[in-house]
Amino acid sequence: MRDGYLKVGAVSPVVSVAGVSANVERTVKAIRMAEDKGIKVLVLPELGLTGYTLGDLVFSQDLLAAASDGLAKVASSTAHSDVLAVVGLPYAHKGKLYNVAAVVHHGSVLAIIPKTNIPSYGEFYEGRWFSPSPEGVDQTLFEGKAVPFGADIIIRSHSLPSFALSVEICEDLWVPQSPGSRHALAGATLIANLSASDELIGKDSYRRSLVSMESAKSIAAYIYANAGEGESTTDMVFAGHSLIAENGRILAEHFLAGDQILESEVDLSFLESERMKHSTFSVADGDHLTVWTDFKVEETVLTRTYPRFPFVPDDRKEVEERCERIVTLQALGLKKRLEHTHARTAVIGLSGGLDSTLALLVTVRAFDMLSRERKDILAITMPCFGTTKRTRGNAEELALALGVSFEEVDIKASVLRHFEDIGQSPDRLDVTYENGQARERTQVLMDKANMTGGLVIGTGDLSELALGWATYNGDHMSMYGVNASVPKTLVRYLVGWFASCDFSGAGKVLSDILATPVSPELLPAKADGHISQVTEDLVGPYELHDFFLYHFVRCSFTKEKIRRIAYRTFEGVYDEATIDKWLDNFFRRFVGQQFKRSCLPDGPKVGTLTLSPRGDWRMPSDASASLWL
Repeated sequence: MRDGYLKVGAVSPVVSVAGVSANVERTVKAIRMAEDKGIKVLVLPELGLTGYTLGDLVFSQDLLAAASDGLAKVASSTAHSDVLAVVGLPYAHKGKLYNVAAVVHHGSVLAIIPKTNIPSYGEFYEGRWFSPSPEGVDQTLFEGKAVPFGADIIIRSHSLPSFALSVEICEDLWVPQSPGSRHALAGATLIANLSASDELIGKDSYRRSLVSMESAKSIAAYIYANAGEGESTTDMVFAGHSLIAENGRILAEHFLAGDQILESEVDLSFLESERMKHSTFSVADGDHLTVWTDFKVEETVLTRTYPRFPFVPDDRKEVEERCERIVTLQALGLKKRLEHTHARTAVIGLSGGLDSTLALLVTVRAFDMLSRERKDILAITMPCFGTTKRTRGNAEELALALGVSFEEVDIKASVLRHFEDIGQSPDRLDVTYENGQARERTQVLMDKANMTGGLVIGTGDLSELALGWATYNGDHMSMYGVNASVPKTLVRYLVGWFASCDFSGAGKVLSDILATPVSPELLPAKADGHISQVTEDLVGPYELHDFFLYHFVRCSFTKEKIRRIAYRTFEGVYDEATIDKWLDNFFRRFVGQQFKRSCLPDGPKVGTLTLSPRGDWRMPSDASASLWL
């Protein structure tokens, strides 16, 4: 339970229609299995103690009595277990028959929650048997004890404050205004759905979308347990398609798994943090009844995984679609700025590195959208002390392939003269030596833009902004920063996408740019002409920093939580000492370099976050990093 994680599960045991004793036995067995796995909340299918496809057998007094007795046995089986189970059965209350979910924990029935929306269309005709949930919360007598009865009930825990469970049943998810949404606004962070949704061609995709969207708009975790094998196939087929979702992300799902438990860990503290950020998410207790229980506080062993590259989709097809969309959004932002300023040219410092390459490709796309000549794009390479033949050559070859204007402005003499003016020895390879070159390059670009009536296009990316890896008033500054919300790991994928498409015949040079180490090239090259200053040797691997950035800014995770999931995600890639080293460096640089982000030029937000002082991130430039160090 540390860091807000709670292990949850869904299971669809093979059911025996009207065979209550067999179903109870399988339910108890599933609870035992869940206990062995460390699962704290287990959800089973709709009417699972009797079977969903009973037809008019549901009116049998013998069956109803057996179902209630079965519920008592299931509840008693949890007496010495920490598993909270949610089971389905038909239940009579005050002369009406209801399709209910019973919440059992520590040997007791905590609540009985009836289905709100009763389907009577197509293959469903529940209105023949069941009444919808009555208004408000009543009490029912079960095994001689008063038990809360109603839809608007939330189960909470003293030992886990972020735990707030509500329940809905099957059709409740499919209606325009789901009970789950109402429960979430009353504070529920975890929604359980006991379902008997039959299989049809394409229905699994629709169901997956519903569960994903319900968890997203409710900013909640969602456990969906669907009926499976054993249900009558007279008119329908059930496949036990169950899902676990969290804030729009499907964490786990399975089909036809029988007694196998679908499991994952939901992050309740993350959900609470997300709700705090969304000013339109208004939590109000309303008329919901709170029922309290407790969990034994234990370490939650993580089985869920986190993407190594959180800014990049895992699916190859999705990557290609996302790349097209991102570049289009970047280009649309620049297109508007070019039109608004009536800029005659776009001026880019082209180094032969990844960032300036992407900026040029986006600028070309914007000019194509405007039906303007690519020759009005001025790519300038500015060799100095650390420039290598490889990057210089790639810059020129790329400009030639794309059909943009290319110019070389050698800045060595200007920089040396500047060093002479300020008394800086050219043999002293310090920060002044490096930044002097970066600022001279920016001056050249700005003046060239003035000369040609153009805009300087910024090349710096989100990762560099997060780390402050830019020269203040040097490459830090531009007239429009097209890469402002694109992290380095995504820059690489975007350039790779252009390379795979052989965009404008530039595939070969783009592939070589991808293979070139990331470097500002501000220190003299090695004797063999190779790059001597490799960025990731100095500030750390960008894949780690982008992982840290996403989970700190986007998810608001604690440092220890980020460390924990980084150990798991990068196991076998980086050892724990290396992760610790660069995590400390990330926080030191991120907090300490805010002053560079407080005066950023405009640039489009195209991804999940940006560090623009006018957008996602507002932070004082003189904040202390001691809390994280």
